[in-house]
Amino acid sequence: MGQRIHFRSPSEFSTQLSVHVNHLNRAVKEVTKKTTSEIIAGRLLQESKILLRHTEWNVSEIAYSLGFKEATHFNGFFKKNMQITPIRFREMK
Repeated sequence: MGQRIHFRSPSEFSTQLSVHVNHLNRAVKEVTKKTTSEIIAGRLLQESKILLRHTEWNVSEIAYSLGFKEATHFNGFFKKNMQITPIRFREMK
């Protein structure tokens, strides 16, 4: 299995960038008109769709690789954003 995503929150990114989280949030919002959390969630969703379509990994493996501690958290995240479960998304190939 591939690498695991470790940075999933604005504070984790700001620490890596050596900037205050408020500064990061302000800068991202100014440039993208989206919150840092929205940018991160969008990227996780994009990666999850790619992994569901192009790998044979099960949902737990995908959840782990995207930094979710539990597959149920990943399922909830995916369903909230896509209005469909990861398994149903995969079946729609």
